[in-house]
Amino acid sequence: MVKKVSIIGASGYTGGELLRWALMHPEMQVSQITSERFAGQAAYKLNPNLRGFTQLQFTPVKQLSMDVDAVFICTPHKTAAPYVKQFMGTGAKIIDLSADFRLRSKETYAKYYAVHPHPELLEKAVYGIPELHREEIKNAQLVACAGCLATSVILPLAPLVKNGLISLESIIADSKIGSSAGGAGFDISTHHPERQGGVRSYKPSGHRHTAEIEQELSAIIGAPVSVGLTPHGIEMVRGILSTVHARLAGKTSDIDLWKAYRSFFAGSPFVRLVKDQNTLYRYPEPKPVVGTNFADIGWELDPEKGRIIVMSAIDNLVKGSGGQAIQCFNLMSGFDEKLGLWSPGFHPL
Repeated sequence: MVKKVSIIGASGYTGGELLRWALMHPEMQVSQITSERFAGQAAYKLNPNLRGFTQLQFTPVKQLSMDVDAVFICTPHKTAAPYVKQFMGTGAKIIDLSADFRLRSKETYAKYYAVHPHPELLEKAVYGIPELHREEIKNAQLVACAGCLATSVILPLAPLVKNGLISLESIIADSKIGSSAGGAGFDISTHHPERQGGVRSYKPSGHRHTAEIEQELSAIIGAPVSVGLTPHGIEMVRGILSTVHARLAGKTSDIDLWKAYRSFFAGSPFVRLVKDQNTLYRYPEPKPVVGTNFADIGWELDPEKGRIIVMSAIDNLVKGSGGQAIQCFNLMSGFDEKLGLWSPGFHPL
């Protein structure tokens, strides 16, 4: 059964990528896309890749229709919560791509963002990583899609934490991320002359996605997990490569790790294990996942130092954002998880 959906805040990079997938989805009809700044303009004016695929125009939020089966909210954090409140009473499925409902604690939210305007709704939200919360997402009305950096760190660590293979302290995640993560608005830090040829560390400690990472990993094991996250902006548009360093909890072999990862991600079609010495692409890299909803995960043991180095690669606008939102929508709607998303990337790129 075709579902009628709206996308609030569709003019940014996340909204545009979500719209691309939604237009190709066989069971989704996009009835409305909103933007205050670009109201009245055709979507393909901002997203030239969609020329010929849609005649939709952006409408102002004051004309927002409530007559939909599902709504995707792509507005910045601190602005999405009122829309969630507005739609909760309609019975529509709500997929929020902002940070407003990712954290279960209003105190933690206040620490990283601001005072939450609707804390009573926090407990109603399911964290939107299907590989962790598939069954809960199926029965949810409100899903809070995970942050892109958080997704790239949680997925490779979750099997290690669940199986007690690593120390829960002093885990360090080093993430390299493309410029599209900064959004479509101008910022001097993402201005081409400033970014070209550079590798820039930003928010070396206290990044807000750290809260999501620690919340989800701690819930898996039922004990506090401490993770330090340091992202770096690099000269690419799409993609994240996260390299995570952790201390082994005991003697661990490659076979133990294969078993842990295969068991944890059994039935997870969008996770691919990449550890192959007989190819140029021996470990995860962003290029092979660009434009796809895949998360590639690989690892290397360092027994001499008693540590593991685990790597993951995703497209920050797909598995880290719009694609994962569609994946959650599929589960919430009773569709096959892969519906409208099962597509390989490009090679070469």
